[in-house]
Amino acid sequence: MCAMRSWLCVAALGALIASSGVPAQPAASPQRIYTCTTPEGRRLTSDRPIPECIGREQRLLRRDGTEHATVPPAQSLQDKAAAELKAREEEAKRASLADAIRHDRNLLSRFPRQARHDAARQQALDDLVKAAQVSEQRLKALTKERKVLDDEAEFYKGKALPVKLKQQIDANDAAAEAQRLFIVQQSEEKARVNGRYDVELARLKKLWGGAPPGSLGPAPGAKVEEPAPQLTPASSSTTR
Repeated sequence: MCAMRSWLCVAALGALIASSGVPAQPAASPQRIYTCTTPEGRRLTSDRPIPECIGREQRLLRRDGTEHATVPPAQSLQDKAAAELKAREEEAKRASLADAIRHDRNLLSRFPRQARHDAARQQALDDLVKAAQVSEQRLKALTKERKVLDDEAEFYKGKALPVKLKQQIDANDAAAEAQRLFIVQQSEEKARVNGRYDVELARLKKLWGGAPPGSLGPAPGAKVEEPAPQLTPASSSTTR
């Protein structure tokens, strides 16, 4: 019969509880309340973090309505990757600046004036010139040896050369080619050294003129880190 008249049953049950003297237990109120406003402008509250505001700031209130804390928005994977990339870039900039300051201070310490820098350049070039001169002298000696070998080979014109003579000619050719290659390398190294000292001198002139160490950009030869590729958000739908 209660199933047919449920409201009578509820009323009767309430009267029975009242007459028994057992007080009704109030529902436990939450210790903390989360509240936020959705992008659409709706104000939501809950006793736990609100999924609709996972990407927005949420306020955490006490039972009396006073603010207990602010819950920052949760970062998406792309936001987290962007934050990590920015942190790496900032760290690379700090490291580059520290390296440039150290480099410039070392330059000023080694070369307080241009005469010292010019002397260092000349010494570096002199070493290369001397090495090239030794190779040129060796090449001249090999050329003379080759003439003697060629004169000896004339006796065997139209015939196979003796093994020893053939080996001497081959060895002379190889040694002469090595000396010619070394002379070319020394010439290229001379150009590289001049270029390095030119770059240093241009930087030193600005430092001598009062530019603060580290203010002229990365130190010459410093490795520049390439930025990491930007992540693109994955599509929420799949083409079928």
